[in-house]
Amino acid sequence: MTNWGNTMTLIRRAATTAALTAVTVGAVTALASPSSAAPRTTATAAAAPATAQAAYNGVCGSGYKVIDSTPVSDVGTVYVTWNESTGKNCAVTIRNTPGTPAVWMAVSLAIDAGRGAPYVVDSGHYTTYAGPVYLDARGQCILWNAAIDGVGANGRGHCG
Repeated sequence: MTNWGNTMTLIRRAATTAALTAVTVGAVTALASPSSAAPRTTATAAAAPATAQAAYNGVCGSGYKVIDSTPVSDVGTVYVTWNESTGKNCAVTIRNTPGTPAVWMAVSLAIDAGRGAPYVVDSGHYTTYAGPVYLDARGQCILWNAAIDGVGANGRGHCG
């Protein structure tokens, strides 16, 4: 007899990996700005009508300042933050309309080192936000990815 619970878990994990890979591959061109302050160099997201953007919720902790944000279509926003004293970036994906039902959400960060760079990922069914995820990236460019209920966005930059 097939264990459908385990099968569905494997399918969801494969879908998560595929979605984050597709979002990452969709990033267009390269890098440029320091990770501590300058605006992003590249970000992509599906086009959608404007809606109220979810506000950053401070979940990364004290000392983290928002250095970038990328809309996830009209369903949310991924925020990238930086802590100068620790040299770490943090990312969180936040829904524009939190609450039930919980939807599949993801957020990831990686050092922009070419194909095969390991990602720090948080994903699952959430009502408000996915993350935070942290990455020690002082002196290096970063990639970020987000997904909410099948819609993705990504960006790269903040080199320094």
